[in-house]
Amino acid sequence: MDNQDTRLSGSTSEGYDASDRPFDFVAAGGETALVCEGDPALRGKIVEGLKGLGYQALAPDTTRNALRAMRFHVFDVIVLNEGFDAAGPEAEGVLPYLANMAMATRRRIFVALIGEKHRTMDNMAAFNRSVNLVVHLKDIDRIGEIVKQGVADHRAFYHVFRESLQKGGKA
Repeated sequence: MDNQDTRLSGSTSEGYDASDRPFDFVAAGGETALVCEGDPALRGKIVEGLKGLGYQALAPDTTRNALRAMRFHVFDVIVLNEGFDAAGPEAEGVLPYLANMAMATRRRIFVALIGEKHRTMDNMAAFNRSVNLVVHLKDIDRIGEIVKQGVADHRAFYHVFRESLQKGGKA
């Protein structure tokens, strides 16, 4: 009997890799955010802005770690720098991963793209890049209020759609 107990406890601890599951516990109603920014100073500003909005934020340092985190958790918000850990335009990254995600799952995620090519809250640029919001790098100090406004707009836009899914028993 002792042999069986040892075998069970050993296999349980060996099979569990905490790095694959970034949030073992999220409080009821707690929302999560993924911050994909390579610059530590900017990453810190973004994380603080999101924490100020009540998000539990995870900030991986590489695309591989970001994709690993997204494998087991659907984040409420993803803030992504367009140059995050990029090896080239054909490289597998977070944005192509999101573009290939099932639409039912993708609609649940709010994606903000940070860069220097587009002005903040440019809806056509966001549509073109298949994200919910674009933020110009010069507005990074206001990231909390910008994301707050963008998420509120996103929720209002999809409110009727989600309500209809719930009534139809598909949500």
